[in-house]
Amino acid sequence: MNINKLKSNFSMRAAFRGLIAIIIFIAIWEFGARSLDLIGYRVPFIGLIPPPTAVLDSWAGLVVDPSYWQSWYMSFMRVFTGFLVAMVVGIPLGLYMAVNRTFYGIAFPSFEILRPIPPLAWVPASIIFWPTQEMSIAFVTFLGAFYTIVINVLGGAKSINRQYLQAAQSMGASQADIFRRIILPATLPSIVVGSAVGMGITWEVVVAAEMISGGGSGGAGGGLGFFIWSSYVGGSYEQIIVGMISIGIAGYISSELLRKLGGRFTPWLKTR
Repeated sequence: MNINKLKSNFSMRAAFRGLIAIIIFIAIWEFGARSLDLIGYRVPFIGLIPPPTAVLDSWAGLVVDPSYWQSWYMSFMRVFTGFLVAMVVGIPLGLYMAVNRTFYGIAFPSFEILRPIPPLAWVPASIIFWPTQEMSIAFVTFLGAFYTIVINVLGGAKSINRQYLQAAQSMGASQADIFRRIILPATLPSIVVGSAVGMGITWEVVVAAEMISGGGSGGAGGGLGFFIWSSYVGGSYEQIIVGMISIGIAGYISSELLRKLGGRFTPWLKTR
């Protein structure tokens, strides 16, 4: 009971410190943005962006605008689709490369050649080769998470102590049992980490892809990336900041949900 109370107190203190840090950040931002009026000197960089109060006013107007929430929906669906396909393809691929040396020797060289290519470098080619802009955005979003997931799964499986595998084999365990009881549980933490990192990259990629492709087939709600770009073209700098903060919130929510889900599949890590 005391341990739970200590954990609760620690969580409250951590949340309080985070809240204080956010308040200080906003105060510095507000002062810097209004520095020319307050002290007669424009603070570099910060003095060129809208103050938080102006951003909040703009945000209040957007909350009742359906196209703003349509942008959220379009980006979320693109991220979810690309990330889900990356998980479905990347996890089995990484595990199979880890357990099969022949397949590893065939697939890994090509994988390593393609992996350093930034996902955004695929945008022009994907627009040309895929029949719709929506599919091209989904493909680029898939690439954003795919390589990170595969390399984490492969690294996690490769780091398993071979003595565990040899001990299981000596006791008569089949390859299916070894995979199900040793390889997969030992790789789950790496899958969780790779998924969380891949989710962050996916949000970065989908926003840039929406900017480049003009929002795909989303129209007025072409995604948060298109929302930022159209705000820039229209000269609404407050809305640009709103879009950037919206992406940060969306990315945080997505990664936090993944971490919570990963914690349920790896409960033994909570004891560390």
